[in-house]
Amino acid sequence: MTELTHPQELTHPQEPVREKSAAELAKLEEELDPEMQFRPLGPRAGWLVAALLLVLSGFHYYTAGFGLLPEATHRGIHLAFVLGLIFLVFPFRKTRSAEIPASSFLHPLGLPLFDWVLALGAVVSSLYVPWVFHDLVFRVGNPDPADWITGTIMIVVLLEATRRAVGAALPIIAIVLMTYALFGPSLPGILAHPGNSWKSIVNHLYLTSQGIYGIALGVVATYVFHYVLFGVLATRIGLGRLFIDLATALAGRFSGGPAKVSIFASGLFGMISGSSIANTVTVGSLTIPMMIRIGYPRHFAAAVESTAATGGQITPPIMGAAAFLMVEYLGLPYQTIILAAIVPAFMHFFGVFCQVHFEAKKLGMQGLAPADMPDWRGVLKRDWPAAAPLFVLLMVLFSDFTPYLAAFWGITACIVVGLTNRNPVVAVGLVAALGTSILLGVMNEWAGLLPIMGVCVAVCAWWTIKHDVGYARLIDIADAFVLGAKYAISVGAAAATVGIIVGVVTLTGIGFKLSDIITSAAAAMAGGVGTLLPVWLFDGVGLTLFFTLVLTAIVCLLLGCGVPTTPTYIIMVTIAQPALAKLGVAPIVSHFFVFYYGVLADITPPVALAAYAGASMAGADPFKTGNTAFRLAMAKALVPFVFVYSPAMLLVTKGFTWAAFVETTGGCIVGIVLLAAALTGYGLAFMKTWERALLFVASVMVISPSRSATLIGLVLAAPVVAHQISLWRAGKEQAKPMVMAT
Repeated sequence: MTELTHPQELTHPQEPVREKSAAELAKLEEELDPEMQFRPLGPRAGWLVAALLLVLSGFHYYTAGFGLLPEATHRGIHLAFVLGLIFLVFPFRKTRSAEIPASSFLHPLGLPLFDWVLALGAVVSSLYVPWVFHDLVFRVGNPDPADWITGTIMIVVLLEATRRAVGAALPIIAIVLMTYALFGPSLPGILAHPGNSWKSIVNHLYLTSQGIYGIALGVVATYVFHYVLFGVLATRIGLGRLFIDLATALAGRFSGGPAKVSIFASGLFGMISGSSIANTVTVGSLTIPMMIRIGYPRHFAAAVESTAATGGQITPPIMGAAAFLMVEYLGLPYQTIILAAIVPAFMHFFGVFCQVHFEAKKLGMQGLAPADMPDWRGVLKRDWPAAAPLFVLLMVLFSDFTPYLAAFWGITACIVVGLTNRNPVVAVGLVAALGTSILLGVMNEWAGLLPIMGVCVAVCAWWTIKHDVGYARLIDIADAFVLGAKYAISVGAAAATVGIIVGVVTLTGIGFKLSDIITSAAAAMAGGVGTLLPVWLFDGVGLTLFFTLVLTAIVCLLLGCGVPTTPTYIIMVTIAQPALAKLGVAPIVSHFFVFYYGVLADITPPVALAAYAGASMAGADPFKTGNTAFRLAMAKALVPFVFVYSPAMLLVTKGFTWAAFVETTGGCIVGIVLLAAALTGYGLAFMKTWERALLFVASVMVISPSRSATLIGLVLAAPVVAHQISLWRAGKEQAKPMVMAT
């Protein structure tokens, strides 16, 4: 077999792995992510769109640091920019054509006149609610003709904008539910309701805080946008490169090194990314070629990267948009959400790591040669200032300030570090200055903040001029502001459309009806299965909860096939929360449960976007990659069941004890190791089919938080483990010779 030849070669000794340029990554992500498939723009239209995106980012950056506008005004301005820009940057049909129509009456600046009209309608209808906000207390329930006509325009343009930005699935769900709200009396059984007129539906969705201008839009406009912008800026100043090079230096030398690099790098990069596809593209552009080169099958390399990349949405401190929605829905501090996410996120990465390790041992793989890895000391010496903004963000966040103020200081730190070319002296000074500012804020001595920030600005200006940085860095930062806004407009439209779904649910009460259907079906299933199981192992209530969780997980996976994670999370919380609450599940636990399964949909066939992105980069079969990715993520699929039955894993739940935490997490860690060996077919040596089957059953029981089930699982696993140890001691591992890819 011939060794794989790939254009992405390993770097020169002691130098970091080459990172693709920002332009290369942006192009690759645009090809793989449906939410980034923008239309080509001519020069004048391109400058106009870039200017609007820059203004949008500037608006959010300013308000995060100097005070938010009134709620309706802030959300209205955000939505006006988001929807208006979508019609300018997303075509009616997503095609790969690079042809730009000539500017004419029907195509002003090369864009269809119809799109300009839709953009104008979106802007006017978005700003209408803030404009009449002072009268809403008198008009809600009795809208003027102008109110419901403008609201109708808003609903139409919003659904079309969402279709263009994230696909048709979410608008179709919204349309079905609005139809349900209209024709309730015609429906059978439990689904029937008195019905609503179109005017009353528009009134509820458009003029109240229960619909389009609800919590979902507010969270995106107040929190999510800022953290997306921070992630783009942090990556631009080199934080992503620091994480990837450190992971390569620390994990590359071990068996199957590049795959382990992928796990560590994706976990670190996920802290600032919060996007499965962005994580797959950025980290995978380096790790997938290396995995293929040392002998991993193409589909396995793509699956490892995409599975690890989905951890970005569950890894603190950013965790995508859902974490900020939890803050609003649960009324908990963001720090509490971060703490609750730590252990489950570790379990996900640990599960992938175990399977990768056993696969490498099974194939007889070695790690990277020392000459092919960067020196961690050199990496830190070169890039450690890039970590200062993340340190600043966490420092502000854990000083009991608001998440958006933390994002403001993090973005500010990115700008300063970028302008000073990551100079260590300035980075240290920046952290010290911001630390002093935070201390003054804690003491409510805000007057002392202005001189400190003035000195910081003066030092940055002096450094920029003295070292002839010129306009290049300013342009690079401005470009990051533009790119950050471009990344965020899709989630803004999706959040507003989810507001329609949530509004219909609250208007018709269908959420409680669906919850009754789910719990009734689960109780019937529990009644049938319960007769076959011993009472001391599973009681009726426990089985009902189990099947309710199973049904909820299935719906999450199905819904997540065509809907982004954040809308999936909001819809499932609206529908599943009452059912789980009825069975005694704590709100934070049920929120994390549906959130995890919404993320898992990114690597669950038939529509596994992150897995397909990895497959495209590896030249592998997409469906095979998706199946392998789901197998690698099996720990993520089981852990949510564990913390439902034993909430101590989340650290912050009521009645937490360290004894319960140690017992639950310890059993989970042992069970994940056994599960990885069973799925791989290799632990210390090759396994027979009956050993894998027995170990699989044992691992699931060990992972279970039930003490009785855990003990039974350990007993079942004991003979398999003993046999593996005996083969290992006898030197009968029988590792297959490594075969290089062709």
